[in-house]
Amino acid sequence: MSAGYTAAAVLFTIMAALLVLSTPTILVTSETVTVGRATIERRFVGGVEGFRGKDATAQRGTKLNGLAYLCIRGWIDPVVRIEITDPSDRTPYWLTSSRRPEELAAALSRN
Repeated sequence: MSAGYTAAAVLFTIMAALLVLSTPTILVTSETVTVGRATIERRFVGGVEGFRGKDATAQRGTKLNGLAYLCIRGWIDPVVRIEITDPSDRTPYWLTSSRRPEELAAALSRN
C-alpha cells in the first residue's frame, strides 16, 4: 500500500510541475507583446477585443480564421483577439485565452 501511495504522490507532483511549466505567458511591455512563444512589436498591434461566453466560443470556432495564431487553453473560456497590422506577416490576428480579457485589452490599447 505504501508503495502505491508513494507512486501516486510522485506522479501527482510531476504532473503538477509539468502543467505549471507548460503554461504560456502573456507579457506586455512598452515595446513588445509576447503571447506564448510569439513576440511582436507593439507598433504592429491593431485593434484588441476581449470575448466571453458564446462570443468566445464563436471566436474559437465558426469565426476563426485559419491563418490566426492560437494560444488557447480549453479550460479558460474568455479569449482576446489581437489584430496584427504588420504588412509582411500573413497572420491576421492572435487569439489567446485570458482569465482577465478586459485587463489585457486595456493594457494593449494604451500607447
